Formats: sequence, structure tokens, C-alpha cells
Amino acid sequence: MTRTAALRTVAPERAPATHRTAHGERATIADITAGLLAPQAATSPKYLYDSLGSRLFEAICELPEYYPTRTEASIFARHGADIARRVGTGSTLIDLGAGNCAKAASLFPLLQPKQYVPIDISREFLNEAVGRLQQRFPHIAMMALALDLAGHFALPAGVEAQRRVFFYPGSSIGNFAPHEAIAFLRRVRENASHDGGLLIGVDLIKDAAVLDSAYDDAIGVTAAFNLNMLRHLNYLLGADFDVRQWQHVAFFNAEESRVEMHLEARTSLTVQWQGGERHFARGDRIHTEDSYKYTRESFADLLAQAGFTADGNWTDDAGWFAVMHARAASA
Repeated sequence: MTRTAALRTVAPERAPATHRTAHGERATIADITAGLLAPQAATSPKYLYDSLGSRLFEAICELPEYYPTRTEASIFARHGADIARRVGTGSTLIDLGAGNCAKAASLFPLLQPKQYVPIDISREFLNEAVGRLQQRFPHIAMMALALDLAGHFALPAGVEAQRRVFFYPGSSIGNFAPHEAIAFLRRVRENASHDGGLLIGVDLIKDAAVLDSAYDDAIGVTAAFNLNMLRHLNYLLGADFDVRQWQHVAFFNAEESRVEMHLEARTSLTVQWQGGERHFARGDRIHTEDSYKYTRESFADLLAQAGFTADGNWTDDAGWFAVMHARAASA
């Protein structure tokens, strides 16, 4: 993403502005085309999150099979005071992949941030969410940023430089392969202040049946979320994907310690788009998302490799999920 809108600090009493950096159409088409034409067709999970995709993910979080959201919420409810003591108050709270901002907002009474900086790839969805949130918390300065966290990013001057606490809840870090997660967290570390830190949600390894159902629910909301990406690709590429010709597939790959999501062709077909096409035989798949699972020990090691020092973790009674706090290690 290379085009950046003018940046300014938002006064607390005003509705927040959304600042966007976006790569051009040609870069987007090239990125998606490279994935679709790879020996194993694949797309970045960021293309799951257009406005409708973001709303479908909200619905997924309400499903009984999808444990991460409610389990993480139970950890914050049970250990919130202890977490706040470890993190501290009065920080600049930088919400990575903010979505509807609800998770960060639930912590405002405990963390009492001086400034809130939500970041998400879906500009329209983020703008709506932060507009509502500013009305509820007019005393907190807010600056919404539409950024692609998968690439290099730098925070603008309007973001307070002191006491930066990065907040990355849910299991979004699992969308990165471990080496990619280290590179991403190093970029976060580069933007952190010496007195700042990271508060992150980590999905832990558990029974495969629990994982499989969480990513392939009974009423098909996750399937709709995955299939909606084809509609989004049609918009971005000028492609002719027919959603009816595809089906959602998800499973836990124990050898790689990750849940995989795919779209599988129901029949032999050819997809065309601007400057490209690909034939898919029946059963061929497009790999759309991974969600890696960790132990607390393995993730603490990953944090160390990224320049953070883990200094606190909290889990639910079943040990399904962890919230971890880490400080920016001294250079």
C-alpha cells in the first residue's frame, strides 16, 4: 500500500477521520493473480474482509462452535484487573485488525487509554464502527487508520509516541505462518515505544474435533464468509467466479499445527479475470486461510524472536485460549 491520505489528529469532541493507504489496482490484481496461478492456488485472507465479509465474521463470533471470541472474553472478564495492572493505564492503545472495535471498547474502563488508534483493512466498516464509538467515549482521542497489516506499516505522526500498547486480540496472529508472524511482530516492535508493549490473543492447540467444528459450523456462516471472498475477487479483478460452483472446506492439519480453509471446485470450470484465467478440475482447491495454533511456551519463544519479552499470560480453565502480555525488549 503506497497511497496515504493526509493525516491529522482528531479532537476528542469530533467524529474520527479515517486515513487510508491503499495499493493501486494493478498491484492488487498482480497480487491476487500470482496466488490464483500458483501450483497450489491461494489467496491472502485479507481478501475475506470486504464490508460484507467483516459483517459475516461478526456473525461467526456469535456461533456456539466458534469458541475463541467468548473464551477470550471470559479471560478478560475474569482477569481484567490483573491484566490492567500489568499493562498500565493512560496509554496509546493501538488496535490491530480492529474490526467493529468492540473488544478494545470493552477494555476502556480498565485500561483508560489516552488515545485509541484502531487499524483495519476494511475502511468503510472501520469508519462506521469508530464513528459510533467516538460518541460513546468523547473524552478519548481517536484516529482510525485503514492499513494492510500484512505489509510494512509505519504509524503517522498523529499517533502519540509514548506508552504505545498494541492490542491484537482474537486469533488473528494465527493467520500468519510462524516465520511470517515473527516478521509481523518485528514490524510492530519497530513502531513500539520503549515503555510500551503488546497485549495479544493466542489460540492454543486442542482437540481436532473442536477446531474442525469452529471453522465449519452447522448452519454454514463460515462457509458463507469464505465463499463471499469469490464475490469480492469478482469486484477486485473483474473476474467471473460463480459462487454456486464452489464449496467451503476446513480442517485441522495436525502436522502443521494449523486449521486450513479452502474453496473447492464442485465441477470442472474455468475462471477468467483481467489479464488471466485458470482452469480448475472438480475437487481442485483455492487455499484461502490458515489459523496456526500454539502452546504458551512456543508462542513466548516466538515473541522473543520478534524482540518482545513475555511477562504475563492468562488462560481459561480448559486451556483453550491465552491472552499474553509482552514488553518491548531493550535493544
